[in-house]
Amino acid sequence: MFNVRVYGLLINEQQQVLVSDEYIRGSYYTKFPGGGLEFGEGTRDCLKREFMEEMSLDVEIGKHIYTTDFFQMSAFTPDHQIIAIYYFARALEPIKAPLRAQPFEFDEREMAIYEQRGETETFRFINWDEFSGESVTLPIDKVVADLVKSGII
Repeated sequence: MFNVRVYGLLINEQQQVLVSDEYIRGSYYTKFPGGGLEFGEGTRDCLKREFMEEMSLDVEIGKHIYTTDFFQMSAFTPDHQIIAIYYFARALEPIKAPLRAQPFEFDEREMAIYEQRGETETFRFINWDEFSGESVTLPIDKVVADLVKSGII
């Protein structure tokens, strides 16, 4: 079974990269904003929807960055293979979602969401000088971060 995921790299005017800090099923992950492709949806539409759902943020989807070219098993469903597609994204409006200064800085509201759904998330920017594959948790995100940081993409 294949699980198609679509993620966006949003780099602001201060050369900071947006990441999502997520607490899922008792584990912590730092990843790029995005999520699962739904049936009948294109990849760019999926990413626009994900930014709207997660951040109430209207974005423009830019250049394709990368599509997974190696086997990656799902961390949550071992009989699923992850195919991840990455694009640059640009905010079309100011970010309204709360931005945190520190990783995994969840407030009471976000912890209540975790209690209900088994997952919650916050967002923050990482300065370009501090950004690398080590900044993110997921294996495919690490590859993409290093490609973008190296200037190959």
